[in-house]
Amino acid sequence: LHLVALNLPFSGDMRADFQCFQQAQLAGLTSTYRAFLSSHLQDLATVVRKTDRYHLPIVNLKGEVLFNNWVSIFNGNGGQFNIHVPIYSFDGRNIMTDPSWPQKVIWHGSTANGIRLVSNYCEAWRTADMGAVGQASPLKTGKLLDQKVHSCSNQFIVLCIENSFVS
Repeated sequence: LHLVALNLPFSGDMRADFQCFQQAQLAGLTSTYRAFLSSHLQDLATVVRKTDRYHLPIVNLKGEVLFNNWVSIFNGNGGQFNIHVPIYSFDGRNIMTDPSWPQKVIWHGSTANGIRLVSNYCEAWRTADMGAVGQASPLKTGKLLDQKVHSCSNQFIVLCIENSFVS
């Protein structure tokens, strides 16, 4: 399953699932992509289909392994990954080195176990208000689920996950 970033950073007011869907289509990817975010309807840990959570590796756009499988992201260690394996945007840029994402931080709105944090997800990703907060993770820590609170006015990286494998 591919983990890919949106082509631009977003504040807390985003239509992330739609953006993931649209950018995947424009990139010629045929699978379904969902935002790597907890939402008011779903915990992040359950975004990928049950049948695909254990046996499929999580890879970047070039097929390099970031995680052995989906569930390994949520084992409580904050989603530790190898920072030497790049994460790419849908248009092929390395988000860790490209200046389009000046802040190397991803939104996630979740606990380290992928459960939604209702008080820390920018009002279900519907506000960029400076007073509202969202849970995010600085990628330099090598963790997708580090527990840092930021104002929803920040423009951060949004990741998308291929939520079902299509052979």
